[in-house]
Amino acid sequence: MPHFDFPGHDKLVAAIDAAVAAGDEHAVTAALRNVLCRMIRDRDVELPACVHDPIQDHYARRELYRSPQHGYSVVAMTWGPGQGTPVHDHSGLWCVEGVWDGELEIVQYELLERDGDRFHFRAAGGMHAGPGSAGSLIPPHEYHTIRNASDRNVAISLHIYKAPMECCSMFTPREGEWFVRQDKTLCTDATE
Repeated sequence: MPHFDFPGHDKLVAAIDAAVAAGDEHAVTAALRNVLCRMIRDRDVELPACVHDPIQDHYARRELYRSPQHGYSVVAMTWGPGQGTPVHDHSGLWCVEGVWDGELEIVQYELLERDGDRFHFRAAGGMHAGPGSAGSLIPPHEYHTIRNASDRNVAISLHIYKAPMECCSMFTPREGEWFVRQDKTLCTDATE
């Protein structure tokens, strides 16, 4: 069971535990957005030193905590300059994402049509999110990209998933607004 100690760990977990008891997924994700915004500003909570270290060839995913009682997973992601994701989903899991440090560019996509493994997406709005901001994704509105648009600064985000996110679908652009789906197994990087 992943468990990583850091200053403020217990305070963060207690706040998340209270939020996940808020009711349905809309109430839970709203409560978690508030918790993340508050915890990012809370000087008592310091993420482990390792999350400040980018990995050269991919953005880092480091699981910091998995709740044995509620089943949720807390993952810190470290985005080196220019690192990002293709269009992807969250395999049906709700998620709340908060920017801990730096700035991320997030673009949401609307699924217009599906033809087998071909998907017709259209960008449905984007934003630049800075420290202390948080958003949520609730299926079926879960298709998005995340990217660190900086060419020199590292960005760090904290993600709370309904359950451990160990796979997802990634979408590779084809012609026009059509994409092809590929299954992707997600790994976590070392927390040492």
